[in-house]
Amino acid sequence: MQVSSFPPPALGTFEVLGACPHDCPDTCSLVTSVQDGVAIRVHGNAAHPHTGGVLCTKVSRYTERSYHPERLLTPMKRSGPKGSGQFEPVSWDVALCDIAARLKDIAARDPQAILPYSYAGTMGLVQGDGMAARFFHRLGASLLDRTICASAGATALDYTLGGKLGMKIEFFAESDLILIWGSNAIASNLHFWRHVQTAKRGGARIICIDPRKTETAEKCHQHIAPRPGTDAALALALMHELIRNDWLDHDYIAQHTLGWEALRERALQWTPARAAEVCGISVAEIEGLAREYGQACKAGKKVAIRLNYGMQRTRGGGNAVRAVACLPALTGAWARRAGGLLMSNSSVYPTNKAALQRPDLLGARSPRTINMSAIGEALLQPSSPAFGPAVEALIVYNSNPVAVAPDSGQVVQGFAREDLFTVVLEHFQTDTADYADYLLPATTQLEHWDIHTTYGHTDVLLNRPAIAPVGQARSNTAVFRELAARMGFTDPCLAEDDLTLVRQAFGDKVSFDELMDKGFATVALADAPFAQGGFPTPSGKCEFFSQRLADAGQDGLPDYLPNYETARPGDRYPLAMISPPARNFLNSSFVNVKSLRDMEGEPLLEMHAEDAGARGIASGDLVRIFNDRGSYRCTVRINARARLGVVNGLGVWWRKLGLDGRNVNELTHQGLTDMGRAATFYDCAVQVEKFQPAP
Repeated sequence: MQVSSFPPPALGTFEVLGACPHDCPDTCSLVTSVQDGVAIRVHGNAAHPHTGGVLCTKVSRYTERSYHPERLLTPMKRSGPKGSGQFEPVSWDVALCDIAARLKDIAARDPQAILPYSYAGTMGLVQGDGMAARFFHRLGASLLDRTICASAGATALDYTLGGKLGMKIEFFAESDLILIWGSNAIASNLHFWRHVQTAKRGGARIICIDPRKTETAEKCHQHIAPRPGTDAALALALMHELIRNDWLDHDYIAQHTLGWEALRERALQWTPARAAEVCGISVAEIEGLAREYGQACKAGKKVAIRLNYGMQRTRGGGNAVRAVACLPALTGAWARRAGGLLMSNSSVYPTNKAALQRPDLLGARSPRTINMSAIGEALLQPSSPAFGPAVEALIVYNSNPVAVAPDSGQVVQGFAREDLFTVVLEHFQTDTADYADYLLPATTQLEHWDIHTTYGHTDVLLNRPAIAPVGQARSNTAVFRELAARMGFTDPCLAEDDLTLVRQAFGDKVSFDELMDKGFATVALADAPFAQGGFPTPSGKCEFFSQRLADAGQDGLPDYLPNYETARPGDRYPLAMISPPARNFLNSSFVNVKSLRDMEGEPLLEMHAEDAGARGIASGDLVRIFNDRGSYRCTVRINARARLGVVNGLGVWWRKLGLDGRNVNELTHQGLTDMGRAATFYDCAVQVEKFQPAP
């Protein structure tokens, strides 16, 4: 394989190793085929075991994204009202000088009035929060609590297992029983699904637990559909049955767990009948699931649970993850390498975040922290002693908050403030970009250096630029380096180049030569990490009871917490709504790739036939979904994917592509989870009616 330097040569045919930058546990190793300076194809690296030469539909079309006709190619300055999307081109020098001057002026009063906003538009350590973090630390800007996706589950794992650690994903192929809990693996974890298929061919039984009958659920032997936010009740009822039938590993419990007697007492309160009432499923389903799980573990079979982050997007999401994470320790499933649980293995990486992000640049300053999941509320907060200064400047990169943040009606109000100075680094004119004062063209993954960890497998991946930046696009790192220079910051670390940052990410703990040679390097993790206990908790055990939680004023044991918004027949808003991602999008990324949007067709609401019939709604009708926060119109599809009492608003479409300039997040709220301060997208009650246009 011929490998390019950077900048790549203008002529010749070669292939360049890279890494998928998107928010997915698979983190694939990519190969970009380049001919005379043009990327002609992106495909999976067959030499990378976890990628196996296979990419998802979205990323296999990555050249469509890089060469999209609507790609931003020059810096732009707002020329019309906020939100109008009206811009005029300017030079980089004009844009950067003006931005630096505005930030200097605000920082002279209080740098905390400046807020960065970013998430997983790229998961790269360099283009994500390498140079950007250095810049904002030097500035003394407000810190961003990045909670919108995974922090509830991550916090729950830390309190229970001691970190984001679990099984190696490849060993699911050897399992005898697999519970896929809150995960649509076919759509969002494709390479894990290959291992499931291998296990299935070997005789394994596969059970999916999900409120929606997903593409994954359809391919499993059994689908159990609890109401959204009731997973903790189901897990506690499973514990009840494990105890009652003595499907327990008493030796493992005695040696490697903490808080067993207290957990036992709580679990015995959760009879299958009680949990069935809460979850909206049958007693037989709960007893049957417990029997399959418990008897298989007791017989020494390999029993594995794959969690994903859908189940933690409700008020009690952290407790739910804690409850499920207790199950393998109760049964001793950790004793076998194809047993246990996996939500994330990202704690395995020896990342040197301090070297990358340089928090020492803050000095003695302690800026406030603003939660990204409540950005709508934050942008409308006036100055106060409790809150601090009102947000005067917002720098958005790697994110599209106007489309993806909850309670988007309030988010739009905040972004529409005429006195809010907003800079957006982007590939396209997204919903958020429409509200920018300056819109700066960013490079795509094919055009810059980066280094990646993952939360699915345990490899580090290197991304090399395959083509020169398209148009006048510049990397995030380049923009923050140049802003730092224009603001007079002379710290040498603010001028370091991308390859230096790549090397600093792991220092000598990961071989850079191996990354350059293969594109990936594997981080060591024991085949069965908790077979002999050794949990990285304060006690060294799986903590059923967490003293740290108790010290923080929370229940030290996992428990079921009802949703903020429970939905029952007769309520003003009687339908629970979840908003899982459309299969061919990834959050709001790829929505503007025509081939993928054509596959999705249009924004949809999935609805159960009985719920639709009671409202006089037929499949294909235009419906209005609403609650006290707002309303949203889209087409309804009546199918078996929606369970009774729950509607599925597929997301995340750009607002501007909706029928009324809105998307499903018009209905979600800014309440936070029980731990981890995360967003509660799937904790939402609505009503649905057939849309009747005004006469």
